[in-house]
Amino acid sequence: WGQLTTQDSMTKHTQKVGICGKYGTRYGASLRKMVKKMEVTQHSKYTCAFCGKDSVKRSAVGIWSCKSCLKTVAGGAYALSTPSGSTARSTIRRLRELQEL
Repeated sequence: WGQLTTQDSMTKHTQKVGICGKYGTRYGASLRKMVKKMEVTQHSKYTCAFCGKDSVKRSAVGIWSCKSCLKTVAGGAYALSTPSGSTARSTIRRLRELQEL
């Protein structure tokens, strides 16, 4: 029988599909790539704006919680900040600076 090497006991990993391997060959490659992008962003950890640690995770759709400082922030459905949210923040900041002058 012999001894098992580490290569024999380890499981195989997907080469390209990553988290979308659970869908197999269904739904088409383009849709699976779009879903992969969304699922990777929603499951990743983000940097907290308050404490600076990489501990912000999604707790529900659009709700992001920091495990370190226990702050809760509203954000995008799949990512902490969205392009339209960034545009709105920069516009508000610019208007505040004009108001102060």
